[in-house]
Amino acid sequence: MEVIKALLSFLGYLFHGLLCLVLLIVSGLAMLAGAQTLRLGMLPWTGPTLLYVLVLGGLLGLATIGLAIRGTWRPLFFVWCLVVTVLLVKGYIFSGYHFSQGEFSTAAYLIIGSVISLIGGWAQMARGPRGR
Repeated sequence: MEVIKALLSFLGYLFHGLLCLVLLIVSGLAMLAGAQTLRLGMLPWTGPTLLYVLVLGGLLGLATIGLAIRGTWRPLFFVWCLVVTVLLVKGYIFSGYHFSQGEFSTAAYLIIGSVISLIGGWAQMARGPRGR
């Protein structure tokens, strides 16, 4: 059982690490290009607020991953996983978002990955301190 918990935790760290890097890259490129009209229809923010939310979200996500890997503040990583999952499900499914061709499968993969990482976030809270 510990192997499964460790694997789910690793997958959660990997998924959210990549997600946070993508958030930082997208927001950084948009800021460098001077694009104040970045639109991500599945998220509730628009304009400059969206750019700042993406930057702060990416940094906060990376910080929660680092703290969870170190064994401190593991519940914070679970909360991060929960927030991401809720935003993805709400934004893609319950917001009336219209998918362009081929986009549904990407959204489904993101939601499935976030649910798996949510389970991993829950599992890593149950693990003992690092080194045990």
